[in-house]
Amino acid sequence: MDSNWLARYEESMLGVFGTPAMVLTRGEGVYVEDADGNTYMDLLGGIAVNALGHAHPAIAQAVEKQVRTLVHASNFFATMPQIELGEALREIVGGSGQAKVFLSNSGTEANEAALKIVKAHGNATGKNRILALKNAFHGRSLGALSLTYKPAYREPFAPLISNIEWIEPTTIALDEAFAAGDVAGIFVEPIQGEAGVIEVPPNFLTWARTLCDQNDALLAVDEVQTGMGRTGQWMAHHGAGVVPDVVTLAKALGGGVPIGATITLSSVASAVLKPGMHGTTFGGNPVAAAAALAVIRTIKSDGLLEHARILGDQWMDSIRALKNPHIKQVRGRGLLIGIELDEPRAGMAVKVAQESGFIINAANPATIRLAPPLILTGEQADAFTAALPDIISRSYSEGEL
Repeated sequence: MDSNWLARYEESMLGVFGTPAMVLTRGEGVYVEDADGNTYMDLLGGIAVNALGHAHPAIAQAVEKQVRTLVHASNFFATMPQIELGEALREIVGGSGQAKVFLSNSGTEANEAALKIVKAHGNATGKNRILALKNAFHGRSLGALSLTYKPAYREPFAPLISNIEWIEPTTIALDEAFAAGDVAGIFVEPIQGEAGVIEVPPNFLTWARTLCDQNDALLAVDEVQTGMGRTGQWMAHHGAGVVPDVVTLAKALGGGVPIGATITLSSVASAVLKPGMHGTTFGGNPVAAAAALAVIRTIKSDGLLEHARILGDQWMDSIRALKNPHIKQVRGRGLLIGIELDEPRAGMAVKVAQESGFIINAANPATIRLAPPLILTGEQADAFTAALPDIISRSYSEGEL
């Protein structure tokens, strides 16, 4: 049955994702089921999207209620869920009372809006360079792609936006990059998920904030993968004690319903985009906003921030305690975890894990990424840890590199 569906997929869908691993038909909690009736523990969560797992009643009830009330209104009008979500995001992202919210449909669109803010600010102040980090991933649209580091992603679409420079995440690199006085802004992922769950050094964000203040530049923090409780805090940058000018969100914000958000936290950033300078047809959609509100309320009511923080620490410790000779490093924060292997076997590990009933992801050829629903239990985490040695062993014994 599954193979028939996959053949139909390849016949009808543009092949930008390659051949899917399987066809999923339903999910509940941290488990999903494929078209052949096989069940898997989902430790990828739609790539850090399904914060409350699958078919969570809070999201289902919120979406059903809103669909029966008002599905779409366009941005010629406001809706109550849109306004309530804006208020909720101002509260959880923090910063000053000047925070403003722009709602869109994805992380790429959230970063696109942030890039427009930085570019417009630079044009107004006579600064034309924008900084991003080496190994950064900010999205696939032409603007967000211009900030993304990997040449293989960018080169087929060159030339992209000019005057973007990638630097190492060090204070020395920051000093050198800002020395010319022409930096309009810098984009930072607190933890580079697509690069293999690599956290920037603790003092990097604080020094970036200092240099931006000194140079009239904007600090934009991409929390698309790390936000909404993924790291055990609402935002990963909260641990650094800095207030960015712009924060971008998506993924877990809607718990599986497509939504993005760009939040400006300084008066300078909030004043850049004037009426007519940016827009979106579906951004702020009341159904997506209702889902996001359900996610926020459930994370609060169920104590999922503390749960993600405690379980993540315990889980990483238990994986390290395996002392597996092929595991070079276990790193991450909260329930965003990278397991680096000593050979590029992560892709094979994904296949073997699927055969063993687990969905994981290869962030890069040597790193397994875990980004499960925040509702994952300790027992479920332990089940994967117990299976991991065999998964790794088979990954090294089966197939070619």
